[in-house]
Amino acid sequence: MPFLTIAFPVFNPVAVAIGPIVIRWYALAYISGIVLGWIYARALLRNEKLWGGPAPITPMQMDDFILWVTVGIILGGRTGYVLFYNLPFFIQHPLEIFELWKGGMSFHGGFLGCVAAVMLFCRTHGLPVLSLGDITTAVAPIGLLLGRIANFINSELWGRPADPSLPWAMVFPNGGPEPRHPSQLYEAGLEGIALFTILAVMIRLGALKRPGLILGSFIALYGLARIAGECFREPDPQLGFLWGGLTMGMLLSVPMVVAGAIIMALAWRRKTPVPNPIKGTP
Repeated sequence: MPFLTIAFPVFNPVAVAIGPIVIRWYALAYISGIVLGWIYARALLRNEKLWGGPAPITPMQMDDFILWVTVGIILGGRTGYVLFYNLPFFIQHPLEIFELWKGGMSFHGGFLGCVAAVMLFCRTHGLPVLSLGDITTAVAPIGLLLGRIANFINSELWGRPADPSLPWAMVFPNGGPEPRHPSQLYEAGLEGIALFTILAVMIRLGALKRPGLILGSFIALYGLARIAGECFREPDPQLGFLWGGLTMGMLLSVPMVVAGAIIMALAWRRKTPVPNPIKGTP
C-alpha cells in the first residue's frame, strides 16, 4: 500500500439484525432522511416570519404529504436506475426490478418522482405547487447527506484512482489495489452540507417569500454539485464514460442546471408580497 494511503475502514452494511429482520444502513439513511426532513419542514412552516405571514401549507398537510413523497422517491428512484443506468440487464431479468434490497437507486429518477408527488398532492388538496416544491427541496439535502454516507459505508460508488500522495486517498476493498478518491464523502459535503447551508441562509434572508426561488436554487445548485462530484467518481461499470468523457450523472445534471436557472429567474421577477399593516388590527 502506498505511503499515506488510507485503508478503507470496513463497515458492516447491516445496521440492525433481529432474527430474520435486517435493516441496512442504506435503508436507515432513507428513513432517517425522510423523518429529519419532515421535522425540519414542520419547523419552517410554523415560522411565519420566513413566509411574510402564515405559510400556504399547514404542518398537518405536510404530515399527509410525507407518504406521497416517500412513495414518489422510491418508485422514481428505482425507475430512474432501471431506465438510465442498467436497462439491458433488467430487460433480461425483469423480476430483479423489485429487489430493492440489492441496491440501485437514481437521484434523478427519485427527483422526478418527488416532482410528480408534489404536483399530484397539490392538485388533490388545492395547494401552491411552487411553495410545496420550495419546502420539499429545502429539506432534501438532509437525505442526500445521509445517503452519500451510506454509500461510503457500503463501499460503493467510490472515486476514480487518485495520486497516492493525496493524504486522504483510500483503497476500497472492492475497488482494486489502487488508492481512490472517497468521492462519496465529496458528494456528501457538496450535495448535503454545502447545499443545505446555502438554502438555509437563503431562507433566513426571505427566499420563501418568492415562490419557486428555493426550488430553482436547489435544482441548479444540485446539478452543479453533482457535475463537480462526478469529476472524481468512477462511472458505473456497465456504462463507463459516455460522450466526450462525460458520465451519465453529468448528462442528467446539465438539464437541471438550465431548468433551475430559469425557475430562479422567474421567481426573482415575481414581486415579494407586502404585508398589509391594516389587516388584523382592531
